[in-house]
Amino acid sequence: MKIAQYGTAIVVIHAIANGLHGLAHIEIPVALCVLQSSFVGIVIFLVPIIAAVLLWTQFYRIGSWLLLGSIAGSLLFGIYNHFLVVSPDHVSQVSLAGWGLFFQVTAILILIVDGFGCWIGIWALKAIQQPEKVIS
Repeated sequence: MKIAQYGTAIVVIHAIANGLHGLAHIEIPVALCVLQSSFVGIVIFLVPIIAAVLLWTQFYRIGSWLLLGSIAGSLLFGIYNHFLVVSPDHVSQVSLAGWGLFFQVTAILILIVDGFGCWIGIWALKAIQQPEKVIS
């Protein structure tokens, strides 16, 4: 039960943080290519929601794997696009004016949230291996 609660909570926070960051992308604008947009839509938004739903069912193991995989994918996507590859999506390339500061703050917020999300996913998978500890 705790796995489902924590997993769902992190998915909601993840969706809010990414939604706010997406708003900054639109307002600045910082465009994404089709492949990036598809990744964001599927891996960053859709799969975590599916994972959260599955955590409340008999398919919670699949939900735990989907949670970890999608949030880890989001974390790596954010690190790569916002902090490693210098492009219009890199935090150093976005002016602080207007929505720029919001863009930068939400990029960092996503890293933090996704870090916690990965931790929750790992915790969930470890707890599944020890069912007597899941009941609490």
